[in-house]
Amino acid sequence: MAEALEPALPDRIIRKAETVLDLAHSRKLMLVTAESCTGGLLASLLTDVSGRGHVFERGIVAYSDDAKCDLLAIERDVVDGCGAVSREVAEAMARGALARSRGDIALAITGFAGPGTPEDEEGLVHFACARHGFAVLHREAHFGAIGRAGVRRASLEAALELIEEALNL
Repeated sequence: MAEALEPALPDRIIRKAETVLDLAHSRKLMLVTAESCTGGLLASLLTDVSGRGHVFERGIVAYSDDAKCDLLAIERDVVDGCGAVSREVAEAMARGALARSRGDIALAITGFAGPGTPEDEEGLVHFACARHGFAVLHREAHFGAIGRAGVRRASLEAALELIEEALNL
């Protein structure tokens, strides 16, 4: 049971987190997160489930472009050329998190949770999941203008589904 986040999240997200953590535990795999627009919410959820904290290796919150480059070893020209909210950056975040940890699977999230510049699509989120020995998985979501909290909740659900897919490879 998720303790601190349970009142704020729908039951289906809590159940999905428990499923993912149980699956990681059964396969003896460690999870890592690299988050931007969710600001560490996924890491918080994965460490909030009692009895499964041992499968979470670390979480990296890389909100700014500089943080993405510094903490995840992403080349600046990738961020500048593709944009921080892109498939390329999400995949680089996942690969960087995996390389800079002792984890087996790394999930990355980058997106626009709220309104930004006129060129930014509110609710656009890219997810990438890297696992040693496998191709990086990618998903793109267009959640729309459902508010920052709505985009973050929807992102949790999509991220957990992608982690589950990677766990089942």
